[in-house]
Amino acid sequence: MARQLNRLTALQVSKLNKPGLYGDGGGLTLQITRTGVKSWLFRFMREGKAYGMGLGATHTISLAEARQKALEARKLLADGLNPMAVKKQKLLALALERAKMMTFDQCAASYIEAHKASWKNAKHIDQWTNTLATYASPVFGQQPVADIDTALIVKCLSPIWQTKTETASRLRGRIESVLGWATTSGYRAGENPARWKGHLENLLATIGKSSRTKNHPSLPWQRIGEFMLALKARPGVASKAVEFAVLTACRSGEVRGTKWSEFDFTERVWTIPAERMKARREHQVPISDAALAVLMSIRSTDMVSMGQLSIPADSRFVFAGTKMQALSDMSLTAVIRRMNGDGDKPIWVDANGDGITVHGFRSSFRMWAAEMTAYPREVAEHALAHQLPDAVERAYQRGTQFSKRQALMADWGVVCTSS
Repeated sequence: MARQLNRLTALQVSKLNKPGLYGDGGGLTLQITRTGVKSWLFRFMREGKAYGMGLGATHTISLAEARQKALEARKLLADGLNPMAVKKQKLLALALERAKMMTFDQCAASYIEAHKASWKNAKHIDQWTNTLATYASPVFGQQPVADIDTALIVKCLSPIWQTKTETASRLRGRIESVLGWATTSGYRAGENPARWKGHLENLLATIGKSSRTKNHPSLPWQRIGEFMLALKARPGVASKAVEFAVLTACRSGEVRGTKWSEFDFTERVWTIPAERMKARREHQVPISDAALAVLMSIRSTDMVSMGQLSIPADSRFVFAGTKMQALSDMSLTAVIRRMNGDGDKPIWVDANGDGITVHGFRSSFRMWAAEMTAYPREVAEHALAHQLPDAVERAYQRGTQFSKRQALMADWGVVCTSS
């Protein structure tokens, strides 16, 4: 019975060179290939299936070491475990251990790189990068991503959770996304410590969306005519862009990126392509008399022929800055800042005394439509390119209410040009 184990000797192992399998006993086998390569195998049966698990080459693993490995494998079999499955688990654990060297900052950079093509603009990429760099990196940016736990997440979020609630909420979501990417990529395992439902909601105060959201300061609609009169007195393309944004109730980016080819002056329609819209849906804007006057005021002399407006090349921006490029977002903001002057008390403010923003004029328009007109709510919402909040209502309101919007924007134009 003793010869059932340890049949081979170290000398035999070194001398044997004929291709084949040489059993040492207990499943341990010396394998010699046709090319003369020698290695150790542990051969066993499990659930009627034959397995052969490699233990290493003879020039690396000695006979004594191979016997020890075979013994350990037999013990696993005795415990009802498959030695090959256990070996695979150990390799995976080792790979995960090595992956722990991937830091959170590295994962964040990789996540942004992987997703930036699907994001709308460079500003969104900058927001992701800056938010994580400002708040997450100082706390655990250089930590192995596998070590990021709930305590670190709370440490990162707590200082701004109630003072900068909107930023904190977005930061939490971005951290959750990065950690989710790291898990899928094999750099960490287990639950996501940045998840909200059933986890962080138990540790951080639940702050309602309405209290998180800070609205853009908007000028009371009663002062729109006065503001537009002052705006008309200011030279420059950026001032014209602000004027056009107010008259159309459109977003800054939609106005700054518009090209002459997007206008149908016969039908008096401005069609904004889907890629420039927040909702990624094409939007048609009626051109009121006041809005048309702005467009006509910035036309070049070569765009006028017999009193008719001819359309220039598709690539030409309506509100072009230097080198015929689109204006920057700050160009429009700067117009309002200059109008407010350098004094401690700005002239153009909202109800709280805060300096107004370009985006705030959309709120001015919406308040005027609600308080001073009889147009249905959905008409004003369509004018702002908003999606109706109720799914059932959306199902019945599939049209764009364009004819009613024409009248609405014409009335708004009168309000804006009446001082």
